[in-house]
Amino acid sequence: MKFKILKALDIAGLQVFDPLVRLIYRENPREQCRKILLYIGIPVLTFGVFLGLWSYLAPRHTTKAGQVPTPSVVEHAAGDIWSFHRRENRKANDFLLSGEARQEALVQVKARLAELEPQAEAAGARVDELEAQNRAQIEKQTAPLETHYRELRQQVRDAEKQREAALIAEADALPADDIEARQLFLKKLADAQALSEAEKEELRAFKDKIDQAYATKFPTLQAARRAYNQQEQELQFLRKRLDYLTDDNQSVKVAGEEAELTTLQSAYYHAQGGEAIFRSAEQVLRKQQSIDRISQSAYSRPWTFPRQIARSLACVFLGFFIATIIAIPLGVICGLSRVCMAALTPLIALFKPVSPIVWLPIVFIIVGGFISDPEKSFVHPAFLSSAITVALCSLWPTLVNTALGVASVDKDHINVARVLRLGFASRLFRIVLPSALPLIFAGLRISLGVGWMVLIAAELLSSSEGIGKFVWDMFNNGSSQTFAQMFVVVFVVGVVGLLLDRIMIVFQRLVSFDEAPSAL
Repeated sequence: MKFKILKALDIAGLQVFDPLVRLIYRENPREQCRKILLYIGIPVLTFGVFLGLWSYLAPRHTTKAGQVPTPSVVEHAAGDIWSFHRRENRKANDFLLSGEARQEALVQVKARLAELEPQAEAAGARVDELEAQNRAQIEKQTAPLETHYRELRQQVRDAEKQREAALIAEADALPADDIEARQLFLKKLADAQALSEAEKEELRAFKDKIDQAYATKFPTLQAARRAYNQQEQELQFLRKRLDYLTDDNQSVKVAGEEAELTTLQSAYYHAQGGEAIFRSAEQVLRKQQSIDRISQSAYSRPWTFPRQIARSLACVFLGFFIATIIAIPLGVICGLSRVCMAALTPLIALFKPVSPIVWLPIVFIIVGGFISDPEKSFVHPAFLSSAITVALCSLWPTLVNTALGVASVDKDHINVARVLRLGFASRLFRIVLPSALPLIFAGLRISLGVGWMVLIAAELLSSSEGIGKFVWDMFNNGSSQTFAQMFVVVFVVGVVGLLLDRIMIVFQRLVSFDEAPSAL
């Protein structure tokens, strides 16, 4: 069992956990403990130091969106993102509920509302009370500072006026042709202005001190406000659920429309005269169409962050697939033919460094020429443009590695194939490609990593739903909450990129013929 686990870790590129497995099986415990400390303990300690420095430095820098969020704030933001996603899923489910299931959900929502409303009211009163106490405390601290600031400001103004009056009086007494006296007066004026500026700077520093006192944050108030906001958000969610379980529910709407349809059908069947029959028939048809439209309608769900992650993954895999089906055949051709390699090398060198910011507008315009009406298209042009941009930026590592792998096939293998009189197709699929697979998958791994990095910028520029657009929306919002959510995106992008890399490592190890590690 031990060797199976070690083999699995080796294939997954997770050899860092080998000492842990060997320690469990009591294989040289002292050596394994040393390796665990080196390969696991020190990285964990380093990450802890990173979190500590982050927690210490973040509150000490203020931006237009507030203070830089600390790890705990980012954790709360991640919880809010996930909570919003779950609540939107619940509302979508409520919209489609019918019968006894709808009634049971309705009873639960009403019971929770009755329980939560007085709690939220009490929490709001508690917040108001704490705000009043903290406001009184701040005013008590700042009152003498404000008084001193006003006195200091008046002193600065009076001193500036006195210096100005003295300089004006001195200027009146200046001789008409005394250049030296006028030069001396200029120096005195500059000194007076420098003194005034120094006094004003001191005044501004004192004002900043007062502003810091006003900006003092009280942990008790912050905790109470956070609890109150959470209760208010849940109340808003429950009230929306109540709407989707009653008047806005699909089955309730259909039942109401069907009742009206029954009345209209009865009027139609008893109508007399051509005009009356025609108008009544029109009303029946419109009502039937309305029922069909409501029956086929779906909950208008916003793009929550988990859905945008899934959308980004779909986009990057589409781009990766396009890059693969282009790069591998071209790489094989280049590896087999020196002429093709010489012909394509300038193009590879030319287009490989091009940024996605350059590719995307060009691709967007070209794709827009094929898809004139995005609403009627199977795939949105922004999504397709992002995927093609990912392909254009990520195909080069696969192309180069494939060409290198094919060109590096052992000549003895090719000679044996010729002796056995194998055809071109047999040599290609039985010898060349299997021998080149390790390098091909190394290129695919690099391409997928490049594609994942390129995707965020492509989505941001194209306004295609996904992680990039989420970041752009949060940036434009500019609040402290969305600022913290942008930090959540950083970690999510990193974790997803790590998982994608691990997946490609597994495939790469499965087709490798040596024991050399493919990743750290």
